[in-house]
Amino acid sequence: MTAASMDFRAWVRPELLDLQPYASARAISGQTTSSVKLNANESPWPVDESMPLNRYPDPQPKALVDALAQHWSVAPNALLITRGSDEGIDLLIRLMARPNTDRVMVFPPCFGMYALYAKIQGAPVVEVPLVRGNSGWAMDWAAINNQAPCRLYFLCTPNNPTGSTMSTVEILTLAKQVQGQGVVVVDEAYAEFSDQGSVMALIEHQPNVVVLRTLSKAFGLAGARLGAVVAHPDLIAWLKRIIAPYPLPTPSIEAALVALQPEALERQAKSIERLQANKQKLCEAIRAFPWIKTLWRGEANFVLIEVDDAASLMSHCLADGIELRNQSHQPKLDQCIRITIGTEEETEQLLACLARYAPKQNTLSG
Repeated sequence: MTAASMDFRAWVRPELLDLQPYASARAISGQTTSSVKLNANESPWPVDESMPLNRYPDPQPKALVDALAQHWSVAPNALLITRGSDEGIDLLIRLMARPNTDRVMVFPPCFGMYALYAKIQGAPVVEVPLVRGNSGWAMDWAAINNQAPCRLYFLCTPNNPTGSTMSTVEILTLAKQVQGQGVVVVDEAYAEFSDQGSVMALIEHQPNVVVLRTLSKAFGLAGARLGAVVAHPDLIAWLKRIIAPYPLPTPSIEAALVALQPEALERQAKSIERLQANKQKLCEAIRAFPWIKTLWRGEANFVLIEVDDAASLMSHCLADGIELRNQSHQPKLDQCIRITIGTEEETEQLLACLARYAPKQNTLSG
């Protein structure tokens, strides 16, 4: 990646410009072959010899950075590994948004952590709700244009919880529209489930585009808490100044390296195929239930449904030991429930549970 030039100092909070980042022992020594490590106040003995976790891990392990960079076809210096994509959201806001000054735009219904981290930072949040139409969800461009410039714009594609996507053209249009004023952050947590593809290639010529990725979904590593920020190398360098000294646990690093091996990626592809088949079966069955008013299939590992009484359906399913996610608190999603696609057995169990549900009758409209 030969990135276009951009002065990221103009985007960094002024009080952070002269910040001297904490220099951890591993950051100073780097990848060394020394056998005697007496520089980090670690215990010389592991609790369990089979799991030598007494030493601090590399803050950004080269093997994992290189493996992810190769997998996503980006330069290693354009990538920062984080504790899930949540940490990437937090770091970007803390780096760029001055409290009570720099605004953060979100597009609900969407992932709630964008607004939450902004509020924790004290950054004003601007909500521009998506437009709900008969064919799905769309950006409200008139409302975006009517707003004063924001410092950060958070997009999620495929979007959580609607499953809707934004085209590369739309993302590039927004990035160019706010160039010199704001940074567009594209959360691609569910990209592996969509045929749309990533927008990482935009970064090369549009440096105010940032991409978030995670290993929690398609890679099956939610418990490992690993994500990544992909951005202009200069921005990655600034983020490294404020990230925690040791953000990545050793077992998580090892699990991610295993998940990126060719045979593991083959298993991942087959798992996604199975999931899509289960999703197809669930959607076909859902359309037979007259009490489901709307179904949004989307392009992620979940579907969204609208019913007359979300709380009633949630209680019914919970009585069968099935947990769903009520989205009624989100704008334009009153009485809507998100259903994650599970295994074949879990899908059968859910369908049997839904077949026993008997609310007021209604007609599917989506």
